Amino acid sequence: MTMDLSFKNNRKPTKGRVLIADPFSKDEYFGRSVVYICDHNSKGTFGFVLTNYLDINLADVAKNFPNINANISIGGPVQTESIFFIHTLGNRIPESTEVMDGIYIGGDYDLITEQLTDGKIDPSQVRFFLGYSGWDPGQLEEEITRNNWIVAPVISPMEIMDTNIKDIWQKFMKREGKKYDILSRAPLDFNDN
Repeated sequence: MTMDLSFKNNRKPTKGRVLIADPFSKDEYFGRSVVYICDHNSKGTFGFVLTNYLDINLADVAKNFPNINANISIGGPVQTESIFFIHTLGNRIPESTEVMDGIYIGGDYDLITEQLTDGKIDPSQVRFFLGYSGWDPGQLEEEITRNNWIVAPVISPMEIMDTNIKDIWQKFMKREGKKYDILSRAPLDFNDN
């Protein structure tokens, strides 16, 4: 009996879903990553890598950034010199846009940093990224066809916002079923086995 270990599914990318990277990709940004899709339309797709944390405190390098205890992620290879954020604060932050199910993107950055500094909002309500991930129209669909990504079902806002989840890539792979669980434990290079 042989087991089908192909890496594919038939779900379509939409905002609010996550992408799970091919288990054998050695890409600097996307290897064994999970990407939250913030928008997907005829102009392209953009989102944030949830798995690539920085080992720095942004308050030490970013102007007016609050000194909060939070994991900051590299959101992707585009505009890595810029800070982006998602949050669960809704209309409390002017100019923010709802992605899905209570997760919002952007808004008044100065108000966010001020309220974080003053303790008016909890750091767990905001998630920061340096840079973002972006695809031109049709590019992501092509990558999905080449089995570079699995499109996972919509997940809970708590999982998107929680920066303390360990092995998030493996967790999402396991949810896809037994063969994905097996693939999630495979080494990047079988010579390492």
